[in-house]
Amino acid sequence: MTVWDDLVGQEKVGAVLEGAARDADALVTAASASEPPPESSRMTHAWLFTGPPGAGRNQAARAFAAALQCVSPDRALGGVPGCGFCDGCHTALLGTHADVTSVAAVGAEILVRDMRDTVRKSFTAPANGRWQIILVEDAERLNEKSANAVLKAVEEPAPRTVWLLCAPSIEDVLPTIRSRCRHLNLRTPPVDAVADMLVRRDGIEPEVAAAAARATQGHVDRARRLATDPAARERRAAVLKLPLRLSEVGACLKAAQELVDAAAEDAKQLAEEMDGKESEELKAALGAVQGGRLPRGTAGVMKDLEDMQKRRRTRTQRDSLDVALGDLTGFYRDVLALQLGSRIALANTDAEDALDRIARSSSPESTLRRIEAIAACREALDRNVAPLLAVEAMTMALRAG
Repeated sequence: MTVWDDLVGQEKVGAVLEGAARDADALVTAASASEPPPESSRMTHAWLFTGPPGAGRNQAARAFAAALQCVSPDRALGGVPGCGFCDGCHTALLGTHADVTSVAAVGAEILVRDMRDTVRKSFTAPANGRWQIILVEDAERLNEKSANAVLKAVEEPAPRTVWLLCAPSIEDVLPTIRSRCRHLNLRTPPVDAVADMLVRRDGIEPEVAAAAARATQGHVDRARRLATDPAARERRAAVLKLPLRLSEVGACLKAAQELVDAAAEDAKQLAEEMDGKESEELKAALGAVQGGRLPRGTAGVMKDLEDMQKRRRTRTQRDSLDVALGDLTGFYRDVLALQLGSRIALANTDAEDALDRIARSSSPESTLRRIEAIAACREALDRNVAPLLAVEAMTMALRAG
């Protein structure tokens, strides 16, 4: 399969990127042969990928990065760069290519100290690839200082450097940065396209794939996790039962605590998988003997790693909570559809009994207020309000209707 197969339901964006990859290949080929570059090119040094959650912004950017690094011999015969099998494509997709650097927010923001080495690397020539590629997965989380560092690099890039920025919307990026980028807006993939991808790429049974794609309303990553992870299905089922439990104040507070505890458990599991491995690898790199003390002067480096891991745990907990809030929003959206007399395209067909009960016992106006309460909880979490306080306020508002 080619790298373009990762662009689920993004035919227009895929066509633009394929054309740019062809022109980029022609530019590198001309430079290596000491020939003049093509007169016109669809390739540029900076790209901005936007789109709603689940549209596949990061996947599209990484597929493009792989195509730019493609070394398949088929290119000389007119093939599209991005075969998916050569060393350039394979390592770029895995995240191990020496000339593809990814930057993602560990905590609430991408700090300038996290960008310094990356910006410095962007001014160097490719080590062994065709382009030096910087992929910023959460460009909306650049703070003022880190955004200014990126701006300087994008204003005067090295000849063979490409910046790929990903953000939910164009307004989430500084005007001075986005004005120097070519903008590609991705759409929410159709449910059928996501289901088809799960069957083809992951070997999921068609019925399970269709249910996961419908439940997540086209969110590619969440659909894959829901289809492949029984624990994720159990957590979603528990969230969909929550609206029926909010009959008393005590039940609201208990439900809020359970949501926060489940998110904390998710973050703990990820930390257990990653933190120990990272710590051991860093100690080995610093020259510590296994089970022995760190060399003198390296304690600060370990402290920086521990701070990063703590920020990542906080981010993971909030991301897990956001998944639950998304499921709740989808539940009440279905309730509203039933109240307005429509059963078309319900996302949560596996919870129709609960949907019918809530729809009959409330009004469309109260359903809209509940959806607004969930949105307010998300905003509070973005402002770093304590998760338990934000979720408790939400569950009380859901009870009031």
